[in-house]
Amino acid sequence: MKKLLPIIGIGAVLSFALHTAIASRQTNTAKAVDAQKVYRKNCATCHGNDGRAKTLKGKFKGAKNLTDATWQGSVTDERITDVITVGQNGGMPAFGKKLSQDEITALVAYVRALKK
Repeated sequence: MKKLLPIIGIGAVLSFALHTAIASRQTNTAKAVDAQKVYRKNCATCHGNDGRAKTLKGKFKGAKNLTDATWQGSVTDERITDVITVGQNGGMPAFGKKLSQDEITALVAYVRALKK
């Protein structure tokens, strides 16, 4: 019986680690779904559901085509975060008071995923 205790203990630790990894993956998946929801609620009006800014409001305000590989390559995550947070040149509204930092961070990752 004494020889089985360490094996049982290792099994419990591995079980806990596996549960934690699965929970983490589910949380990350939920964040990705939340990012899409936040994007569609706050960004799609101008940038479009696909990020290409082909909407009437987007054309009027000069919204960025978020799928453009050249733009994606020239802008940092910090810059995207800043523009979402404080806005830009009257066309892009500030969302820093409307969205949480986690939502803004998720949006940055979502915008990166729109790259063609």
